[in-house]
Amino acid sequence: MSWLKKIFKGSSHKITEGHHQGHYGDGPNYNAPSTSRDAVLEYENQDIDRAIALSLSEESQNQNNVIDNQYQLKEDEQLARAIQESLNVASPPRRGNGHSPFPNGNGHIYQSVPFPYTTGYRICAGCNMEIGHGRFLNCLNAVWHPECFRCRACGRPIADYEFSVSGNYPFHRSCYKEHHHPKCDVCRHFIPTNPAGLIEYRAHPFWVQKYCPSHEHDGTPRCCSCERMESREMQYVALDDGRKLCLECLDSAIMDTNQCQPLYHSIHKFYEYLKMKVAQQVPLLLVERQALNDAREGEKNGHYHMPETRGLCLSEERTISTISRRPRIGGGRATNMMTEPFKLTRSCEVTAILILYGLPRLLTGSILAHEMMHAFLRLNGFRTLRQDVEEGICQVVAHMWLEAELNSESSSHRAPSSSQGLKGGPKSQFEQRLGEFFMHQIESDSSPVYGDGFRAGRQAVKKYGLRTTLDHIQLTGNFPC
Repeated sequence: MSWLKKIFKGSSHKITEGHHQGHYGDGPNYNAPSTSRDAVLEYENQDIDRAIALSLSEESQNQNNVIDNQYQLKEDEQLARAIQESLNVASPPRRGNGHSPFPNGNGHIYQSVPFPYTTGYRICAGCNMEIGHGRFLNCLNAVWHPECFRCRACGRPIADYEFSVSGNYPFHRSCYKEHHHPKCDVCRHFIPTNPAGLIEYRAHPFWVQKYCPSHEHDGTPRCCSCERMESREMQYVALDDGRKLCLECLDSAIMDTNQCQPLYHSIHKFYEYLKMKVAQQVPLLLVERQALNDAREGEKNGHYHMPETRGLCLSEERTISTISRRPRIGGGRATNMMTEPFKLTRSCEVTAILILYGLPRLLTGSILAHEMMHAFLRLNGFRTLRQDVEEGICQVVAHMWLEAELNSESSSHRAPSSSQGLKGGPKSQFEQRLGEFFMHQIESDSSPVYGDGFRAGRQAVKKYGLRTTLDHIQLTGNFPC
């Protein structure tokens, strides 16, 4: 309107706002020639028209500027509110270079996305209540009140920038590691990652004992019976010959020759049940490791299972140092064991059966059943057999004895066995499991003599029976096909 005001101020005419005087062509002089006064009026009218047009254009431009300013003001207000809210949220921590992976494929690292204000009607996935105006989190395909987004393990809210997920449940990263990251069963620490960032551990194939790879080289002892590694929470018992025995295996361990005699008689009955009675009275002696190794060096017959021999069927005359009184157990050691010499004389093809002392009853029995099969073959005129055939059929009989022992309590139609433990009661749950482990060792042996020989012999016995298989071995020296 500034242009119009200028023109109005420069004119000698008085114009009243909102009122206009004039004629619209209905008077008699409308087409009459214009006078000089008319020319002046026409010129002024043209100026007024131009001023009005310019004023209207300027007013329209000002209205557009007002609309733009209002829209910009609204955006500025929203930005200011967002900045103000973000000041109340702790700055997110910086991400590291990598994270340890987790064994089950879960536990991935997620980032929570905070929204400083709501944009519509939303329901919290934690409390199922409406989220009003204020902060909320957008995580796991849902929205949450910040105080409702809680760790599945500890129940506290997750305020960290990163969190872990397992089974569609959120966890603090520290809580997830505590509950899901594997711990070493030996040192009880979290199993470390390898240079590639992967969790790497060793595990026993039967007991599934998980442990750090370093324990295979740091001198951590194993039980000489069950092969489990000694943990920091349970001290093993050290035997005089350097072996270590866990307390559970120690509970049923046979420590001297006299203690082994009932088991020896039980295995004699087992052989009679199989129609393979051993008529000769073959001495049974429990010996130390060194005495067994010395006897093995002087024995001409037999094949020995490395790395350690735990039983031997002797054919030579010699003097053996046998254990006459079991050692005392105290302070983590077996001490005060007494030995005495025993002179072997040759009255038949077998002079004695030697068994390593300090092994659990079921392991001692399976070794004894194996060595007695060697004695049966020699005493019954079997030719000198290939190692895989002789050791294989001996392993088959040892496996059969273990199976009879483990199944004796569930069936009255099984082969005779000494189903009770050393303390007179039924076998403990661990002893039952230990027997299954010894069977697993025989079945999974990878050696060509003991392992392959056992599998070939077992297949023949399943197909033809034990008696027919033995007859075929005696005639041909091989397993029947």
